Amino acid sequence: MRIRDETADDVEAISALTRSAFATAAHSSGNEADIVLALRRRGRLSASLLAEEDGQLLGHIALSPVTLSDGSAGWYGLGPISVLPTSQGKGIGSALMRAAIARLKQLGAAGCVLLGEPAYYQRFGFRCFSHLQLPGVPPEYFMALPLGGDVPAAVVSYDASFAVVAGE
Repeated sequence: MRIRDETADDVEAISALTRSAFATAAHSSGNEADIVLALRRRGRLSASLLAEEDGQLLGHIALSPVTLSDGSAGWYGLGPISVLPTSQGKGIGSALMRAAIARLKQLGAAGCVLLGEPAYYQRFGFRCFSHLQLPGVPPEYFMALPLGGDVPAAVVSYDASFAVVAGE
């Protein structure tokens, strides 16, 4: 398996992979593939990494900039992350996470936030910080990974692409 950047030829396959990965997910809004498309269309997809083996796409992860209410710069949001259902549990998501964190470091990121299952993401260093908030979500599922200093006291806003309705 190798991790690589997306190309223009991958767009449809990424959408199909993402739809498949979230088709039966308990906490899916059904718009994850549309979020990635909207981020790309708006020029807000900072990184789009693929896991592939023998020419087959097995997983995808997206990184995009987020805004912090205190004006802190260099923060990114991680997600969505998608792995084909038939390939889950084989370390593909973990490989994508490590590659995304390495890319964030290359970008000089101050930190990264995500919304997800603590038991999974804590192994990569993500933690909850009570002073960094995403309104409207259970705080135990909103986590951050500082990469360059302290975690600011702020409210995080994701790009408008995350508000896209499925199928738009």
